[in-house]
Amino acid sequence: MVYYATVFLFVGLIAGALNLAGVAEVATQSSWTLLVSGIVLLMTHLVTERTDRVS
Repeated sequence: MVYYATVFLFVGLIAGALNLAGVAEVATQSSWTLLVSGIVLLMTHLVTERTDRVS
């Protein structure tokens, strides 16, 4: 999820440099959403301390 957040961030930065404001805004907002949701999932995983995997 952090990978996709980084990709969207770079797309947003490139679109911003090319003066594509709409694309840059959507890409950076998507990046922010993915980053925050990834952090929430990581914290949930660390708090529950589940080490077994579902098979």
